[in-house]
Amino acid sequence: MMEHHRRLNRRQRWLVVLAVVVLAAGAVAFAMRTPSPVGHWTSAEGHDEFLDAYTEAFGDLPQPEETLDVRTDFGIVRLYRFAGSGDAAIPLVLLPGRASASPVWADNLPSLLEVGDVYTLDLLGEPGMSVQEHPIEDDEDQALWLHQALQALPEERFHLVGLSIGGWTAANLAVRQPDLVATVTLIDPVFVFADMPLWTIIRSIPASLPWLPKSWRDGFNSWTAGGAPVEDVPVADMIEAGMQHYQLRLPQPTRIDEEQLEALDMPVLAVIAGASVMHDADAAVATAERTLREGTVLLYEGASHAVNGERPDEIAADLAAFLAEHPQ
Repeated sequence: MMEHHRRLNRRQRWLVVLAVVVLAAGAVAFAMRTPSPVGHWTSAEGHDEFLDAYTEAFGDLPQPEETLDVRTDFGIVRLYRFAGSGDAAIPLVLLPGRASASPVWADNLPSLLEVGDVYTLDLLGEPGMSVQEHPIEDDEDQALWLHQALQALPEERFHLVGLSIGGWTAANLAVRQPDLVATVTLIDPVFVFADMPLWTIIRSIPASLPWLPKSWRDGFNSWTAGGAPVEDVPVADMIEAGMQHYQLRLPQPTRIDEEQLEALDMPVLAVIAGASVMHDADAAVATAERTLREGTVLLYEGASHAVNGERPDEIAADLAAFLAEHPQ
């Protein structure tokens, strides 16, 4: 009888846990519901907070030569053109990570401008100055809007440089519409050479809930940056404001499969951060070395997912050497 009672208590406890999980999931789904099919700001006050943070973070960039707003089938894409001192005939186009927009490249631009002219771009459907107007429903749409944005520029080809989800965005264009792509540089890209670990996905969930304290988002962002402090850092404040006040309406990226990587016929530079929490670095290196026909694969030992800010000059030097080996 006592054993039956203990089994019943255990069962009741598990039912309570299950009920809590179901209620929590339902509360999250209810709180995040929205009839809008496109990414949008959740309030005017939140948008203003982000704009203030964006403006402050943008102040750390060199002065752009030109600001462009390019219309595509999916919305207006914001680009900035920076005049470089290098002699590269083809400009670089920098694609940022999630919620980070053009200011994330502040540490990189001085050395990258020694390579040649540079465009930075705010990803469509992400927090930034680009404005999504129509739904982006799949990977084909993701490639199409970027292709249309590049087509509007005066140059005929580009060296794509993508960070994190920007790396996936660059690779996704290269495997689907490669005609404008001269080379691709992928800086610790996600969903390209390896899957995202389950623990990273789980840990990102609280950071994606806007009503939770700012410290939770700061904690996640610091963790992805190898424990670096993010309080009172302008670009980190901008990222946090975007995570809190912007509602994404984007499809989950599909992992670039190995057949697609093997089919790439342009040179690809893969920079993998050895201490990245976004994938297994060794597995990512192995996939890149196995699949890329014209690949240069570099493992930055000890670097976190924020490798672009940790090693900007090293990245620029490796990119310059890569482009010198593959003149277009």
